[in-house]
Amino acid sequence: MRDAKPATQIDFRGRTVLVTGAAGGLGRAFAGAFAAAGADVVLADIAADAVREAAQDLAREFREQRISGLAVDVTQQASCDALARQAADLAPERSRIDVLVNNAAIYATLTRAGFHELDIDEWDRVMAVNLKGPFLMARAVRPWMLQAGGSIVNVASATVLSGTPLWAHYIASKAGVIGLTRSMANELGPHGITVNALAPGITLTGASLGLLPDAAGYGATRGAIRRAANADDIVGAALYLASPLAAFMTGQTLVVDGGKQFI
Repeated sequence: MRDAKPATQIDFRGRTVLVTGAAGGLGRAFAGAFAAAGADVVLADIAADAVREAAQDLAREFREQRISGLAVDVTQQASCDALARQAADLAPERSRIDVLVNNAAIYATLTRAGFHELDIDEWDRVMAVNLKGPFLMARAVRPWMLQAGGSIVNVASATVLSGTPLWAHYIASKAGVIGLTRSMANELGPHGITVNALAPGITLTGASLGLLPDAAGYGATRGAIRRAANADDIVGAALYLASPLAAFMTGQTLVVDGGKQFI
C-alpha cells in the first residue's frame, strides 16, 4: 500500500492577485486572505482614499509582499484596462496577473422594492457595476493571463437560488454573473484559465448590516448551519477556487451559505 501524499497547501507566494471592491467588506477580507497566503495583492475600488487606506493597513501587516491600493471604475473599459496594467506591473520581473476576484458590486445602497417599483436608473447602475463590471475586468486581465494561465473568481450570490423578493435588480445581475462565468470558462479554458463563481449567502459585513436591520438573524433559523455567516466563512472558498487545488474545476458556481440552498 502506498503512503498517502500530503494534502497540497494553498500557497500564493510569487503570484499577483487583483481584487475589486476591496475597500471594505468581503473584498477587504478576500485581499487579506490572499495576502496571508503569500500573494502580492492589488486592492481596487472606486473609493480611492478608502482602498488606499485598506492597502496600507495590509502592507503594514504583510511586509514581505507587494501590496497596492488603486482606484477603478469597473463600468469603464479604459479604467479597467489601466488597472490591469498597473496590477501586472506590481511585480515587474514577471509582469502578469494570476488571479482576478471580481467582487465589486452595488449592494449596500440598494433600494428594496417590488420589481415594478424599482427606479430604472438604479436598475441600470446595478447592471453596470454588478454585471458589466466583471465582464470588463475579465477583458482587461485576459491578455496578461494568456501568458501563463490564471484564475478568475466572480462573486455572485446565493440569492439567485432563493429568488429573494424585493431585490430583482440585484438578483438578476448576479444571475447574469453565473451565466457569464460559464461562457467565459468555455472560452478561456483552452488557454489554461479557470473561471468560477462564488455565491455567498448573507454575510455580516458593514454593507449587510446597513442594508438589513435584522442581518444578524437573517436566515439563521434555517439551513444546515444555523448562524449568520462572517467574512471568514467565505474567503476560504475563494482561495480554493483560485488555487491549483481547483485546477480542473471551471464554469462552476460554489454556494457558501451554510446549507440554506441546496442545488
